[in-house]
Amino acid sequence: MRRAKCMALIGLVVLAILVPLSVCAEEGGSGHYMPGANASFIDALPGKPGLAVANFFNYYDAGASTSRRLPFGGLVASGLDATAYSNTIVALYQTPLELLGGSYSVGVAIPYVWIEVKGKAQVTGPRGGTITSTVRDTAGGIGDILLYPFMLGWTGRNADLKYDVRLGVYAPTGDYEEGKLANVGKNYWTFEPAASLSYMSSKTGFELSAFAGMDFNTKNPDTKYRSGTQFHLDITVAQHLSLFGGIIGIGANGFYYRQVSSDSGSGAILGDFKGHTLGIGPVLSCVTKIWGKDFAAEAKWLPEMDVEKRLKGDYVWFKLAMSF
Repeated sequence: MRRAKCMALIGLVVLAILVPLSVCAEEGGSGHYMPGANASFIDALPGKPGLAVANFFNYYDAGASTSRRLPFGGLVASGLDATAYSNTIVALYQTPLELLGGSYSVGVAIPYVWIEVKGKAQVTGPRGGTITSTVRDTAGGIGDILLYPFMLGWTGRNADLKYDVRLGVYAPTGDYEEGKLANVGKNYWTFEPAASLSYMSSKTGFELSAFAGMDFNTKNPDTKYRSGTQFHLDITVAQHLSLFGGIIGIGANGFYYRQVSSDSGSGAILGDFKGHTLGIGPVLSCVTKIWGKDFAAEAKWLPEMDVEKRLKGDYVWFKLAMSF
């Protein structure tokens, strides 16, 4: 398969791996962007005009000790145990339009999310006072939709190097209820300018990719909480080989995520609450043809290693994509 088709096939992966999983509220130190979701050659933008569609599945299992208090949906909770599943339908269209020598694309990702969260939360008692009670909440439905109104990518002369800039907009389309530990939506907007770079040698199959972004959040009108700006960086190193009529890749993905400005608003009762996390794990990819169509798959396991003021757990991604 020509490398240009391989890149075009899976360029839309980036849309779905930014899909929100509201296992902890933004106030809890986790934003719309899921750390470690990006930065491999399959996340590069398409190399030709056309439509691609995909389905992406994410599983996240995490927890927090009783000594770690996190704000969830207007509640202060501890001893948390959370599980989230997300299945996302993605569409990406690269237009024939070129700007500044780059190719212009647009996209959308619509997630269906299921969440279960258990923990001890401070709630209002029958006499109006505050008590600590064990709470278990579940939620399911359409989550916050990710829109990409602007994606502009460039390709190097030998097609080994791809780089782009983009603007992601997370719309508060998912259901949200104040006072619940589990919500499929976050109840605020996030604007994410980002850039990516991917180099994969056509001679040796060696890959080095990176993705960086800044997330700017609006205030949650229900909890009166506005989270600070987050910075995130993902890096992948992998080796790719031609096997079984396609391309097989194996490597490692690492991520670093940090909140760089303070939380604000009357709902920020725990103070600045700046969180950070980092982790590393294996990634396996495959590109081939099915029924004459370009097809790609990727599996990734990313355990968190150093976490502060967030849930700590494991991310598992499984992605399928096909171009038309």
